[in-house]
Amino acid sequence: MAWTVGVLLIVLVFVGVPLKYLATPGSGLQHVGDLVSMYVGIAHGWLFMVYLVTAAILARAARWRPLFTITTMLAGLIPVFTFLAERRATHAVHRAAEL
Repeated sequence: MAWTVGVLLIVLVFVGVPLKYLATPGSGLQHVGDLVSMYVGIAHGWLFMVYLVTAAILARAARWRPLFTITTMLAGLIPVFTFLAERRATHAVHRAAEL
């Protein structure tokens, strides 16, 4: 889930938004930026909610500390951080399973 949210956020922030606001007004590129921002933004928003619920369920099952849980959840708001949070969470779960 973190990878999907992360990729969508990168596409939104680094493709959709720049095309929407930096392309010549009324151009085809601006229209593409509008469409990418709208559809990818909606998909990211819905999937981010699923990401939050999934992280909360995992946090409860793995007995994560509150700060660890919150930072993992907030990572979905910053491009590229979801990948780091997913890696950190995976290592935490594997470490807990070894104990």
